[in-house]
Amino acid sequence: MSTPHVDGNALAGTLSEVFAADPTGCACRCGACGSVEPLARALVYLNCPGTVARCAHCAAVVLRLTTTPSGYWLDFGEGAALCLPAPPIG
Repeated sequence: MSTPHVDGNALAGTLSEVFAADPTGCACRCGACGSVEPLARALVYLNCPGTVARCAHCAAVVLRLTTTPSGYWLDFGEGAALCLPAPPIG
């Protein structure tokens, strides 16, 4: 049976479209347990509506990323979200 998640490095491609630098090496603090780890250590679930990253220590959601025609939605948990507009086509 395969593991239903991959590590946070799976976020690098999509997040590189949003951020100038690769954030998977950046520290990520879990709002639930307070653990601080590189985002690359997160447990990332790709077979969801969007992509879900969970804390490697307590499994709380630390990031949700959804791509829509109008842009990228980043949800950092606890109801805070940020929508970055999609780049113009052509």
